[in-house]
Amino acid sequence: MLLQNPVLDAMFWSLATIASYQIGRWLHARLRQWWSTPLLLAPALLIAIALALHEPYVDYIRRTHWLVALLGPATVAFAIPLWEQRGLIRRHWPVLLGGAVIGSCTAMLSVWALADVLGLDRSLLLSLLPRSMSTPFAMTVSGDIGGKPDLTAVFVVFTGILGSALGELVLPLLPLRSRMAAGALLGMGAHGAGVARAHGFGREEGAVAGLLMVLVGILNVLIAPILGHWF
Repeated sequence: MLLQNPVLDAMFWSLATIASYQIGRWLHARLRQWWSTPLLLAPALLIAIALALHEPYVDYIRRTHWLVALLGPATVAFAIPLWEQRGLIRRHWPVLLGGAVIGSCTAMLSVWALADVLGLDRSLLLSLLPRSMSTPFAMTVSGDIGGKPDLTAVFVVFTGILGSALGELVLPLLPLRSRMAAGALLGMGAHGAGVARAHGFGREEGAVAGLLMVLVGILNVLIAPILGHWF
């Protein structure tokens, strides 16, 4: 415990988290580089602070759990651009649904393959399995199938950060023919972080990314327990 008081500790780490994210936004607005995204810089700053103060991760996440809880309402807020782009979604829903199914299966099977190659134990495998859905979905599924929700949250964050950063680098190299495809790529590969990045490209990209994130979350909630039992 940093300040020997749970309330002061919660205030300190909450303010440190918010301040780190704002610093990341400020730097990214000036540098405009993939590595300067606040989703990458903010965790780096927080890790440096935690190491300097010898604060374990379990204490940090306990003090800032209310921030994690806000991810639920934030995810629901993505319904607004979905409604605005309902015509586009209605025209292309078979393709979007098919992409979500294929992407979900690929994500979970790749986790199994990686765990098999690296010899990871079952608990770590089950914590990794929901990494490709947004945090509120992932932590619930992880607990239900026997994983460790806090560890899953870390995997989700890293997946979002890497997916968003790599997606930004890869998009210009791909022969994509529509903005919808760019949004689908970011929503499938980087869930919440990808949706936030897709909104930076445009409303259409953001709406499609949000839809893919929700579809993937629903599919993984249904599929992950089956695969978790099978694995």
